[in-house]
Amino acid sequence: MTASGTFGYGLEFADFVDLEKLGGFVVKGTTLKAREGNPYPRSAETPMGMLNAVGLQNKGVDYFAEHIYPELKDLNTNVIVNVSGACIEDYVATAEKVAALDGIPGIELNISCPNVKQGGMAFGVQAASAAEVVSAVRKVYPKTLIVKLSPNVTDITEIARAVEGAGADSVSLINTLLGMAIDSEKRRPILSTVTGGMSGPAVKPIALRMVWQVANAVKIPVVGMGGITNGRDAVEFLLAGASAIEVGTANFMNPAVTGEIVDYIEDYLVRHNFSSVDEIIGGLQL
Repeated sequence: MTASGTFGYGLEFADFVDLEKLGGFVVKGTTLKAREGNPYPRSAETPMGMLNAVGLQNKGVDYFAEHIYPELKDLNTNVIVNVSGACIEDYVATAEKVAALDGIPGIELNISCPNVKQGGMAFGVQAASAAEVVSAVRKVYPKTLIVKLSPNVTDITEIARAVEGAGADSVSLINTLLGMAIDSEKRRPILSTVTGGMSGPAVKPIALRMVWQVANAVKIPVVGMGGITNGRDAVEFLLAGASAIEVGTANFMNPAVTGEIVDYIEDYLVRHNFSSVDEIIGGLQL
């Protein structure tokens, strides 16, 4: 699949990759109301990745349902909506609206958003608040509920078990790591928000470790992501225990990369005499 925020609504990449060749794609973060996002500059390159502080710019769930969904609903793949909110009520209301769209089989709940009712602390950094938002959404959302986990925590397995207990069907990880960049000549931060989310090849070893830990801590499927830039990376995440993977920052470097990764996985299975990708999931030999 593709990672939210790196693939637009999928349609932008249709000239580069056959969307129906993918297991699915996750559309950009969607909120209850339209958001302008953070002031510019809100992205910065790093030697092995990028920082972003876009701030969930989008036109809101109603716009998505009216204008974007009709163009996606008949695609022969899984279109997943990434749902974000500033409070539990926002998450619940957005999830309810997405649930009414027959052609959307699941949502990915972004619990790295700051909870405005708790002083800006992200839902996903404490087990109790993570479970609370997942439980609330679970009550109104009957389809597949994937919960996207933040790596900016002391023990990601604790958060994973909490959301599993609250009704998550799956977890996806990792979201971006908190980082910053400085312009030494101007002696100022590059991002308007000072800090932002780091993604790209540099985060892969951390992501791989966290996916392996979580896959061994929960019984629900794990979706792995973080620095995947080629087919070899993708297979490593599958071996670590991921049942599926998402490709993010690499889409900016090579918009056709997802199709190439699908081809590599198929070739890998043939070369190693596997009949199904299921045979390599969690196949790491210790």
